[in-house]
Amino acid sequence: MITCLNNLERYHRVYKRNTLLSPPLARTLFLALSSVRLIPHILVFLLHSGDTLLISDLKKWVEEDYSFTTNKWAMAVQFLTFMTFYPEYRNQFYFRTGYVYRFFLSFLCKPMPSLYIKTKNIGEGFFVQHGFSTILAAEEIGTNFRINQQVTIGYTDKYDCPIIGDNVTVCAGAKVLGRVKVGNNVVIGANAVVVKDVPDNCTVVGVPARIVKLNGERCSLAL
Repeated sequence: MITCLNNLERYHRVYKRNTLLSPPLARTLFLALSSVRLIPHILVFLLHSGDTLLISDLKKWVEEDYSFTTNKWAMAVQFLTFMTFYPEYRNQFYFRTGYVYRFFLSFLCKPMPSLYIKTKNIGEGFFVQHGFSTILAAEEIGTNFRINQQVTIGYTDKYDCPIIGDNVTVCAGAKVLGRVKVGNNVVIGANAVVVKDVPDNCTVVGVPARIVKLNGERCSLAL
């Protein structure tokens, strides 16, 4: 059964790449089949339904396309949908619930192998878009953190790693390295390289990164 579902999952990924939107019937059928392998995950989710971090992450994901609901069973369906179709969400789920659940459940529903979440403390509203070839090894990350693919946030030596504030978006290919502090309400542009502290309320781009917007006003300032 598990092998069959994994083969169906690979087929669905290929199918999505060749169509703009999967037919609703095919998607519903695949979701129904996937629910069999995800019964333990759903039970864990319901067990942790009072976990504000887990629920806030789900809410953030739902807000991208749907309307969030506080009904426990409707939330379980939303959870089932993301676990079935988005491998990066699986990484988040295993991160929030802990190593033990990952160890026993990941063979049923595999996480994305190239997404590494090594940060112990990540605030509410964590959202990973795509997420492949991404490493998160910050000392701490605040609330409403959003990250794209091929991002590295990590060390320059054994002990130096970044601290990320609230409401931060890190776009595709960006690097945040060393003991730097990224403030609140910051956007780090695609392929930017950040090796110095970033103030609040700004957008940084380039190599090395420089400020191109500060407090809503365009500018060009070195970090």
